[in-house]
Amino acid sequence: MAKDMTLLWGSGSPPCWRVMIVLEEKNLQGYNSKLLSFEKGEHKSAEVMSMNPRGQLPSFKHGSKVLNESYAACMYLESQFKSQGNKLIPDCPAEQAMMYQRMFEGLTLTQKMVDVIYYNWKVPEAEKHDSAVKRNKENLSTELKLWEEYLQKTSGSFVAGKSFSLADVSVFPGVAYLFRFGLTEERYPQLTAYYNSLKERPSIKASWPPTWPEIPQDQDMLKDV
Repeated sequence: MAKDMTLLWGSGSPPCWRVMIVLEEKNLQGYNSKLLSFEKGEHKSAEVMSMNPRGQLPSFKHGSKVLNESYAACMYLESQFKSQGNKLIPDCPAEQAMMYQRMFEGLTLTQKMVDVIYYNWKVPEAEKHDSAVKRNKENLSTELKLWEEYLQKTSGSFVAGKSFSLADVSVFPGVAYLFRFGLTEERYPQLTAYYNSLKERPSIKASWPPTWPEIPQDQDMLKDV
């Protein structure tokens, strides 16, 4: 069933990780998996460009159908294999509404995280402005406090209710990224509990970024957020 699926991906990329989690949750192991290196520029290879003209990962193909946006791929897989594996979209309208709300709010969380991390990575030291660094961190801190409130209301197990859903698929990789870059556990207890609980979930353990154990985490970048 999964043999006609191909996933081109990069280690540690939250969008790639989302698709891999769903493939595990839906028992779609055995797909054609190819790990590419961002550092070597392999995401700009002809193989990737033929599937994704933007030269981005993930690049996902099921038969003749190509889905390069992680949210689209995740929703497609849940729709096509609804009765297989774990159900990722609840039937209850209220729970479903909450799931979609949190799922798409996850994009905002990811963007505010990226604003901090990539400003530090990409902007030359001579061009960095303390005011921009401070603003980006304050924006991320405000967003994280909002998620702390969300998780407190759901008792911290899942972001959108009583069960694991596409909202968690979407949000967890970003949360894991935050802690990898030094987010303070004491400052965000709800996010910490959420992270520690879900990192042991089989689908997440099976798809954990393979390069992370090899490359030391940057423990300082987000310590003061």
